Amino acid sequence: MIPASQAHDALLADIQAANLHDGGFRLWWLGQSGFLLQWEGIHVLLDPYLSDSLTRKYSQTDKPHVRMTEFVIDPSRLSFIAVATSSHNHTDHLDAETLGPILERNPAVRILVPEANRAFAAERLEVDPATLVGVDDGGTVELAGIRFSGVASAHEQVERDDQGHVKALGYVLQFGEWTLYHSGDTVRYEAMADKLRPFAPDIALLPINGRAPKRRVPGNLSGPEAAHLAYDIGAKLVIPCHFEMFEFNTASPELFVETCRSLGQPYRVLRCGERFDNRTENLVVGTT
Repeated sequence: MIPASQAHDALLADIQAANLHDGGFRLWWLGQSGFLLQWEGIHVLLDPYLSDSLTRKYSQTDKPHVRMTEFVIDPSRLSFIAVATSSHNHTDHLDAETLGPILERNPAVRILVPEANRAFAAERLEVDPATLVGVDDGGTVELAGIRFSGVASAHEQVERDDQGHVKALGYVLQFGEWTLYHSGDTVRYEAMADKLRPFAPDIALLPINGRAPKRRVPGNLSGPEAAHLAYDIGAKLVIPCHFEMFEFNTASPELFVETCRSLGQPYRVLRCGERFDNRTENLVVGTT
């Protein structure tokens, strides 16, 4: 089992200690594609997976989801969440065992989902569909003082429902003077970089586990592909995710790092539970 950088009491204490109203922001990688964003006392969960629901579900199948990294925190301890997102309907991005406790502890939390998935997400979370916030590719909503823009993701392709709404979205978050892009699961598709480049993201959070037909699951960007996408959209920093959670569906960040270095693309590889703090890591608006 890979140990977390910090977990449970230590992680919660770090989140509380870093909760400063200083114009800056903090990010914690929570494993898989899950991140916690903290800015001006506002906390946003991005695609959290904080349970072992998939390990239990697939334990007696030919596709066991064997956990690689230490579980970092019980979601019932996160009593300060303003917004939580789901990029698409796969359980590691829309987990009832994670979001159920979040809803219980945070009655006013807003759950953001692709409009195409509103009914499915409501059924899984056992909530009224009207309580969820839906957005589509090219659409924008403001929640807790943060502007969320939907950008289509392709897992393996850009899929739409019967009304034309996109089923898998990345989210661009704009808050204060900062911009963050969380892709969810995606491969690169034509015009993707063109859609993202105008946002000039300070941070891009991108998967690196790639594609492997033997896994029998939809694929993602590989490490080199993630590095190139970050470079092509002008991201000031790229942070990889979607690795070291399940043994059957992971990748080493080595090729990601190697490619970033060859491109001159700034990057940061976090350990699960580790904090990124823009105040101490010299991420300044307008720098490259």
